[in-house]
Amino acid sequence: MIETRQAERHGPLYGVRILDMTTVLMGPYATLILADLGADIIKIESPEGDVSRQSTPARSPKMGHAFLNCNRNKRSVVLDLKHPGGRSALLKLAERADALIYSVRPQAMTRLKLGYDDFKAVNPQIIYIGAVGFSQRGRYSGRPAYDDVIQGMAGVPWMAARASGQAPRYAPNAYADRVSSLHVALAVVGALYHRKCTGHGQSVEVPMFENLVHLLLGEHLEGETFIPARGPMGHPRALSPERRPYRTKDGFLCTLVYNDKQWRAFFKMIGQPERFEDPRFSSQVNRIKNIDAVYGFLSEILQTRTTEEWTKLFMENDLPVGPMNSLEDVLNDPHLADVGYFTPIVHPTEGSLRAMYYPTEFSEAPVTSRYPAPRLGQHTVELLAEAGYEQSRIDELIVDGIVTSPPSK
Repeated sequence: MIETRQAERHGPLYGVRILDMTTVLMGPYATLILADLGADIIKIESPEGDVSRQSTPARSPKMGHAFLNCNRNKRSVVLDLKHPGGRSALLKLAERADALIYSVRPQAMTRLKLGYDDFKAVNPQIIYIGAVGFSQRGRYSGRPAYDDVIQGMAGVPWMAARASGQAPRYAPNAYADRVSSLHVALAVVGALYHRKCTGHGQSVEVPMFENLVHLLLGEHLEGETFIPARGPMGHPRALSPERRPYRTKDGFLCTLVYNDKQWRAFFKMIGQPERFEDPRFSSQVNRIKNIDAVYGFLSEILQTRTTEEWTKLFMENDLPVGPMNSLEDVLNDPHLADVGYFTPIVHPTEGSLRAMYYPTEFSEAPVTSRYPAPRLGQHTVELLAEAGYEQSRIDELIVDGIVTSPPSK
């Protein structure tokens, strides 16, 4: 077991300090990425804490699995931002911060007197980033948004129904949240570079709805790319009901025979080299036009041998192939074991845990795990002291319930 403890800080964002005023997933996953890259993430929590702390299973109250998996390498401070003393403490922390990321609706930030101008007044170079549901320039501005709502509005359940012929359903993960999280992290890095070049901070807005539409319509805008339209929307290959894992004699196989070279190799492999002359298979354009027939042919052929036999043949002919894994299969994947993807750690209060390491590797700025997900308010005293508060004032704030700090463990 590797004991988790604060270690020497590494990573390409070492020296960057970010105030993380987000909850649940879109914001916390973005700041997890930034934390793994070396940024000092200060997680601002209400006295109740991030709602993801309540996820189960858990060993201790307010230390659920979802929170543990999304909040390593962060420090937690509890502030009651509805109280002037809590607001003042946040602005004091902002004096030494490079960025603030929030997922509260902008209207609520304004009511709390925590808008961009409030932070800019104490730190002119601060980067102020809103992880929001919708652009504030449109009619949906200010509406509450969750992953399921955004998936539905962007068309994910409709496409799932179109492709499967079954009832609409959401992607089986927090798809909109996690995609948008990547844009939040990218916005931070972009704004930091802009500030390095110009010396200017700025306000940035990252909307979930627009970013998910951007991702999906990159392929599904199709004929509506042109004015006037040159065909309907929806990419045929992605929406084909035959695009799925292929059944073999004893299980399933995942493959994509895609370009001309691969199709020639596949037909030669199965002893039918002449089939490439079939107009349905002879070019990329024709294969897309006849995608259901192409996938249907593959489906029939692949049922004639076992998964192991096909895997061996595909690998010998340099064709892409992989198993259809269950979640348990992924956990025990031998390649992930080779790279040490699932790292056993010992959390100071939660005991033995399985952590997923950050997969991108930097030759000059190695990424390390510095500390595990914090208890609620674990670093309140430490961070207020770093901000310049005297211990007597910190004690007053604790007594008044404006900030909280857990008992020592």
